[in-house]
Amino acid sequence: MRVISGKFKSRRLKATPPAGIRPTSDKLKETVFDILGATVQGATFLDGCAGIGAIGIEAISRGAGFVYFVEQSRKACQIIRENLNSLQVTDGFRILEMGLLKGLDEIETQLEIAFVDPPYDHEELYVSTLNRFGSAALLTAEGLLIIEHSKRNELPEHAGALHKTRSLVQGDAALAFYRPARSM
Repeated sequence: MRVISGKFKSRRLKATPPAGIRPTSDKLKETVFDILGATVQGATFLDGCAGIGAIGIEAISRGAGFVYFVEQSRKACQIIRENLNSLQVTDGFRILEMGLLKGLDEIETQLEIAFVDPPYDHEELYVSTLNRFGSAALLTAEGLLIIEHSKRNELPEHAGALHKTRSLVQGDAALAFYRPARSM
């Protein structure tokens, strides 16, 4: 695992995740950030089901204003801390060591970008996450929710106030992009 671009370009991350954690591949991470482009600059960003924090660290490297890492695994949160420490990142982030839905309750501001990558076999978490984002004002009016999921599972076109604007498949993974209806 490495940081692809930005301030920490080419820096390696500690990447041996605890059992049960499937990191987003470097190729898919690069695709996500190519799509996001300059919108990451200054954004309040969520790395939900963060694993070892590679997505959030990439966002920090590319100039995100603040990053929330939400991860329930204590070991994975320790790896996030070690990776941030090795990059000498001391502020502009918060690590919430808890389940995603509880973590969403702890976030004190609206998000411009939310990336959520639940375990592929936890379908109920996908539904709960979409329902929470679709019914609560977690995203700004122009905000974007990106959910990584197995290409074998199709996510709905709508979830409350959210509408899917794009889908992308890469290998076994797929990305679903949602925006609030008011921003369309």
